[in-house]
Amino acid sequence: MPDAALANPALGPSMLDDLMVKHSSAVIAYAEKILRDRHLAEDIAQEAFIRAWPHMERLCSTAGSIRGWLLTVTRHLIIDRSRSSMVRNEVVGADETRATDHRAEVLPDHAESVATSIHTLALLHDLSPEHRRVLLHLYVFEHSLRETADLIGIPVGTVKSRHHYALSALRSRLAAE
Repeated sequence: MPDAALANPALGPSMLDDLMVKHSSAVIAYAEKILRDRHLAEDIAQEAFIRAWPHMERLCSTAGSIRGWLLTVTRHLIIDRSRSSMVRNEVVGADETRATDHRAEVLPDHAESVATSIHTLALLHDLSPEHRRVLLHLYVFEHSLRETADLIGIPVGTVKSRHHYALSALRSRLAAE
């Protein structure tokens, strides 16, 4: 029980009950209108009233609107919930037409790229180590012809020749499949 409720018995559980009786239908209706999900709206409303509980003295003693405060808290809770749901790629609300609006972009299946990688590795394995090494430097490490030649310790012309013959061998193997 909040300190304010302990210091002032008028602000105890019965005050929260009164607050819920007066405002729960408006808070739930507001949340349901946004979410289009009654059960989720009730959960949000419950959380709004839980957040109101520690502030009962201030809410009841100020000239401001209690309902306005509750609706603002409700809106913030809905925003927080939708943001956290989007991070987890979940859908807020039960309405299918609305669900497509909040659904995260569907990522393509990467199985094809995995299969292609495995096939490519098998093709590279069939090349001579010299040809494979040149392709590795040129395509994986993105070295220039000159850098590849310096790293391997062969002339640039030899790098060009191995590159050409390696690609020709790969093309012929692919054409045969």
